[in-house]
Amino acid sequence: MLGTQFTKGSPNWIDLGSPDTDAAAAFYGAVFGWDFRSAGPDSGGYGFFQQDGATVGALGPLDEGAHSAWTVYFQTPDADATQKAAEEAGGTVRVEAFDVMDAGRMACLTDPAGAEFAVWQPGAVKGLERTSAPDTLLWAELHVPEPESTLAFYRTLFGWRWSLMDAPGMTYRVISTAEGDQEEASFGGVAEVQKEGDPSRWIPYFAVEDPDAVSRTAQGGRGSVVLPAADIPDVGRIAWLADPFGAVFAVMKPMPGA
Repeated sequence: MLGTQFTKGSPNWIDLGSPDTDAAAAFYGAVFGWDFRSAGPDSGGYGFFQQDGATVGALGPLDEGAHSAWTVYFQTPDADATQKAAEEAGGTVRVEAFDVMDAGRMACLTDPAGAEFAVWQPGAVKGLERTSAPDTLLWAELHVPEPESTLAFYRTLFGWRWSLMDAPGMTYRVISTAEGDQEEASFGGVAEVQKEGDPSRWIPYFAVEDPDAVSRTAQGGRGSVVLPAADIPDVGRIAWLADPFGAVFAVMKPMPGA
């Protein structure tokens, strides 16, 4: 599962763009118990979701013309080189690489299937401070029409490895970083989009103790249930939810030992 000893290609940051950051902070505070701390007066409204003082995500206002969504960032030693590699491999650049003060350097990219993501070259900020604990990021999942060709794109960027796993109604691909034991280095998966018209996208999964209870809390906070809680054999219990502004995320109680 995902840790905080990030290497090339690891998910090392997530943030949410929202049209109402105060309402979004209140929603996720109710769902996950997170606190929100502003990054300061020069941050343009950007700030950090925290759990007991540890940063577990971030939140900021939407860019012009964007829709509310979670963005998964992947570590890179060189954001400019990764941006160039993405373009050469058929991806597109939404925001060219730039410095975020002394925190690091980032670029916003889109893969050839249309799924948006970002890369983070660490500076003073190495990445998330807590993962794979209750109410923190556990897994990152990509949904695209043609998993194999899209994974080839990401292999060009990060050297990812993957293995096939049978799942209900699909063949699932478990992805790992290029370094270390493949199973221990796994951090996410790739599946085919399930319905025609569904967008290509990355979905962050957060670990929870009770997906059913979290689903009820989300609905009580004007969120919605995209996929009701269900047991996935050999994986755990999963639900897909959306916040009041349509940003989709998932929650999972992993099966012991999964």
